[in-house]
Amino acid sequence: MNSNTHVIQVTNVSPSTTSEQMRTLFGFLGTIEELKLFPPDDSPLPVTSRVCFVKFLEAESVGVSQHLTNTVFVDRALIVVPFAEVDKSFAESPFLAG
Repeated sequence: MNSNTHVIQVTNVSPSTTSEQMRTLFGFLGTIEELKLFPPDDSPLPVTSRVCFVKFLEAESVGVSQHLTNTVFVDRALIVVPFAEVDKSFAESPFLAG
């Protein structure tokens, strides 16, 4: 794990939670550079749980956000962990292609 990561992974997110709600919750902990909720808000698929990735401008926000683990948000206890960022050149490697 990269100790200087700016990204967190939030699991056990309620299916009724929106990306805007996640942005509001984690926006109190630092400036959000990017937020992705999977499946997305407009997904036609039935959702039983969601996963959210939040990229902060400051790496310090990652440590602070981990304190929200086990916080009940909507109707589920969130699990917040640091997420190692992948170097784009590595991610575009032909070895990772399908």
